Amino acid sequence: MKIIHCADLHLDSQLTTHLAPKKARERRAELLSNFSRLVDYAWNNKVAAIVIAGDLFDTPIISVTARNLVLDNIKKYPSLQFYYLTGNHENDSLTTTISKLPSNLHLFTADWRSYCLNPTSNWPVVISGVDLNNPAFQPPLTVPNLAATNFNLVVLHGQISAYHQTNQSENIALEDLQNSQIDYLALGHLHQFQSGDLSPKGKYCYAGCLEGRGFDELGQHGFVELTIDEKLHQWNFHFVPFAQRELFEIKVEITDCKTTSAVLEKIKETLKQAKIATSSLLKIILFGQVSLDSEHDLTQLQTDLNSDYYLVKLVDQSTAQVDYTMFAGDISLKGEFVRLVQQDQELDETQRAAIVKCGLQALNGEDLQI
Repeated sequence: MKIIHCADLHLDSQLTTHLAPKKARERRAELLSNFSRLVDYAWNNKVAAIVIAGDLFDTPIISVTARNLVLDNIKKYPSLQFYYLTGNHENDSLTTTISKLPSNLHLFTADWRSYCLNPTSNWPVVISGVDLNNPAFQPPLTVPNLAATNFNLVVLHGQISAYHQTNQSENIALEDLQNSQIDYLALGHLHQFQSGDLSPKGKYCYAGCLEGRGFDELGQHGFVELTIDEKLHQWNFHFVPFAQRELFEIKVEITDCKTTSAVLEKIKETLKQAKIATSSLLKIILFGQVSLDSEHDLTQLQTDLNSDYYLVKLVDQSTAQVDYTMFAGDISLKGEFVRLVQQDQELDETQRAAIVKCGLQALNGEDLQI
């Protein structure tokens, strides 16, 4: 038997922080299509159930498009079972807007619920969960008695910690879950894949989000696939990369670059070595010390790179390197300006260099690169 554990799809996320309106709409559509792709993957790979460990949606108010797409995909394969636990970003908007739930959609509430996937098997797979984010949930978290003869999958949405924390219902203390016959703890809330041991025999796992949305969600994203051998009473799990696009943060040193073209070539060389796909979203951080006579036009760089990659965000952290001896005897306005800045003891050297560079650009009639 195969089970998919996913979480934090955040459908209907606005995605306007880094994206222009047109691309934000494209990315929202891609997030929705990812759910369809996930369901088709499950069906084509003979998966018995999809466990959604919270934050299927990004907000309590969901669009009609998102609601219909999710429900249509759940209804698409009636024998594929869905176990849906709401998270801290959403509520029960999906289920309260329809009069009759699909028979293969199973929900969790503020009280523990358990479902058996294969009741006639000699190793029943039981999926249990409780909605910690439901206002009606009363902490502390107490796991009900789970039969040692079952494969026990428990689904929760919250932040794990080593010890119990009072007055935080979304806190999941691992010490509260030990010795409770949990085989696999399916978690949602953290957006990066993470797993560990749960004493005495179990594993806990965050599936992470299905698709990265911002530059705080770098790298691979996807879901977890469990394989359970009911005859041998053995099981395992592995992470499945599934995102349509990846997000990367790339640092490029431009100390020796004198021109925009040189900086562009350095960036392209770095990206080529890193084997970054053109479908990626990139945050490129420029760093190093550059001379005052060097130039790198961020607007031009942005235009050139956006033609090769889905999205590029440039962050210039390079600093100017000023040789003050060159201006010591300069009787021009430029020389006087540089000497005044050099004498300002309230500024550190990075600030002085930045002011000198901007000032000289202005005096030369150039566009300021701030």
